[in-house]
Amino acid sequence: MSLSRRRFLTITAAVALLPAGLRAQPGRHWVGQALGARASIRIDHPEAGAITARCLAEIDRLENILSLYRPGSALARLNRDGVLDAPPFELLDCLSLAGAVHRASGGLFDPTVQPLWSLWAEAAVNGRRPTPEERRDALARTGWDRVRLDAARITLEPGMALTLNGIGQGYVADRVAALLEAEGLGDILIDTGELRALGGRPDGRDWPVRLAEGGAVGLRARALATSAPLGTSFDEAGRDGHILDPLSGAPARPVWRAVSISAPGAGLADALSTAACLTADLQEIRALLDRFDGTRLEAAQRQA
Repeated sequence: MSLSRRRFLTITAAVALLPAGLRAQPGRHWVGQALGARASIRIDHPEAGAITARCLAEIDRLENILSLYRPGSALARLNRDGVLDAPPFELLDCLSLAGAVHRASGGLFDPTVQPLWSLWAEAAVNGRRPTPEERRDALARTGWDRVRLDAARITLEPGMALTLNGIGQGYVADRVAALLEAEGLGDILIDTGELRALGGRPDGRDWPVRLAEGGAVGLRARALATSAPLGTSFDEAGRDGHILDPLSGAPARPVWRAVSISAPGAGLADALSTAACLTADLQEIRALLDRFDGTRLEAAQRQA
């Protein structure tokens, strides 16, 4: 699959805008991988190395719960077995947030699209698109209303599988932020593919983030997520984007080049920006955001 141009531009812009002194000091800027995406933590603190180590341990713990890329994760076991007893709090919490966005978006955001995602990915490997029959079969194995979720057990109907690709990276940023905030720390920017700011920059200004679709946003005690229907595509030609419509089983119509949404939390911003890419106009996006306090549309650029 092709590289997400949106994510690459966002991260390199954020790095370029950091103060030169902060970039140069070892141990204060970690870069690595989280949930299958490039991630970084920028900290200006005398104990930056130890703090970063605790953040990395938390990210590793969360990946063992939420990642599709680790066969032994709680999510992977749920998808494999169709049932997960005594699910970890973080999985329940993330799925509860996903359910709230699902209801508010009229079903546009749906973590049960994993069978569709697998179908499109496998078809692309073979140089083709799924047939209508294959799409109907995959759609028959989706539907948030068929997920049973409580503190004792999560149950999926046969053939179903969940993905957190539209919310997980933001949720991880929120959990890392909670860890740091509990230690009394601030003035930190966490980047797990989506951005979460604790306070502002150490120099007192907002964290400046340059948007891939043009313009910039200053972040302070706030999160930002950007989604782009064609930011990552299944096919080399870049026609079939990775955001799938749970109603049709097809990639989102590329109405938008990119949509950027800010919110109190990165998980919420992540899910809302994904759902927004499946809407037809700005009025629909704003109506969706009106259902969640503290959310804001920062930018939405239509395809040329």
